[in-house]
Amino acid sequence: MSGVRGYPRVLAEGAVSLRPPRVRDAEAWRELQARNSAWLSRWDPTVPPNAPYSRRLNYRQLVRRGRQEAAQGRMLPFNVWYDESADPRVEGNAPERMVGQLNVAGIAWGSLCSAHIGYWVDERVAGRGVIPTALALAIDFCFQTVGLHRIEVNIRPENAPSRRVAQKLGLREEGLRVRYLHIDGNWRDHCSYAVTHEEVPEGMLARWRAAQASPIG
Repeated sequence: MSGVRGYPRVLAEGAVSLRPPRVRDAEAWRELQARNSAWLSRWDPTVPPNAPYSRRLNYRQLVRRGRQEAAQGRMLPFNVWYDESADPRVEGNAPERMVGQLNVAGIAWGSLCSAHIGYWVDERVAGRGVIPTALALAIDFCFQTVGLHRIEVNIRPENAPSRRVAQKLGLREEGLRVRYLHIDGNWRDHCSYAVTHEEVPEGMLARWRAAQASPIG
C-alpha cells in the first residue's frame, strides 16, 4: 500500500487543530515534553526490560518514522495545536501553540479496516475540551476520508480524565484488556472503548458539538 487517502492533512475545529508533525517544531516539542514530564510520567509508554528494541527516539526520529509508517498505511501521526485567542470560553490571547499529540496507529486493512488512537495533552489546557475535539476530528477523518470502519481507544482504568474524553464522545465501553500495554515500567490493564462508522452517521464532530450545546443535567 502507498500512503493513506487524504493524509497528510491539517484538521481543524475552532481553536483546535491536528497537524502532521514537522521537523521545525522540534523545539516546541522538547519544551512541551520537559514541562509536562511529571504530568505524563504515570501514563507514558515504556519498553519491557527484555524487549529486543529499547531505544527511545528523539523528535526528529519520531517525525521520520511517522512519515514512513504513514507511507506504508500503518499510522497517522498528528500534533495537537491550540489557539487560545480563538476559544470564546477562555479569557486570554496566547499565541497558537503545540499542546499535545494524537496518533492513529495499528491500522489494519482488509476485512478489518480498524485502528486505535492514543493521545495526551498539556496540563495547562486540560479540561478545555481540546482532546475531545481532537479525537472527534480524528475519528471523522478516519471514517469519512481514510476509509476505516472501527476505532478503538484504550485507557488505563485509573485515568479518569482520559476515560471522560471517551465517555463525552459516546464511545462504547467494551471491557478490560488485562496487562495490555507496558506503561510506567509495568504491564497495565486498559479499558477498551470503541466506535464503528455506523454508530455515528452524523459524524463524531457533530455529536461533540451537540453535547457541548446541551444544557447540563
